[in-house]
Amino acid sequence: MSGMLQPEVLVLGGTGTVGGGVVAALLEAGSRVLAVGRSGERLKALRRRFADAPGLETLVGSVADDQSAEALAAAIAERERPLAAVVASLGSPLTSGRLIDRPASALLRRLQRDLLPHLAAARQLLPLLADLGGRYVLVGSPCALRPWAGHGETSVTASATRMLAQVLHEEAQPLGVRVQLLSVEQPVCNPARKAEACSEWFSPLAVGRCAVSLLAGRGQPGQVIVNADKKFASLPVAGQLAGVPLPLSLQEVSSP
Repeated sequence: MSGMLQPEVLVLGGTGTVGGGVVAALLEAGSRVLAVGRSGERLKALRRRFADAPGLETLVGSVADDQSAEALAAAIAERERPLAAVVASLGSPLTSGRLIDRPASALLRRLQRDLLPHLAAARQLLPLLADLGGRYVLVGSPCALRPWAGHGETSVTASATRMLAQVLHEEAQPLGVRVQLLSVEQPVCNPARKAEACSEWFSPLAVGRCAVSLLAGRGQPGQVIVNADKKFASLPVAGQLAGVPLPLSLQEVSSP
């Protein structure tokens, strides 16, 4: 029965700023979306935001540790719709302070909050993608590319996430699953703080559209790190993924 249903894309962190942009772009593209978050109230707000989009479903869950990720994967495995792809937009709020002024335990906590959940999620979810030869996309941070003054913990953790994506890419190949990292090289505008944003920054929807283009086949199979590109961010892709299993060619997604 599940083979008769349109596959869905799982968005981890779907209630966050970037995760909400990914959800919006996938719905715009005609995909079925399963958004996962830890807060039931924030998931309700997400459903209200996209009340006119019948393709959105939500699920309370966490990948904070192995046990939570295993429980989430079990719940997803019981769903009727097959899983075509995962987009992982995970991370915790920035904390300011010099790395050398803080105890080593502070960096450890940051790694536990922002890096290890990516590993816990991948360990449990990659096998669920094997049947369809699906895609797994981690959303990277500009903090990985340069040391941000006052945010050393985040820079170290984001760099580690970038390496984790490369390791997962290699290890997922026997499953037939492509793992890639979408590298966002500028900060992402927070809609609640537009006055603080620079004109060259990405909007959450722009990041989401770049993620859709990556799911649709942008980049070579061996290319692990793919930079977010604003020429893809500005392309509306309404209706182009509806009812069509991933992956697609980029031309199929972006053509009028």
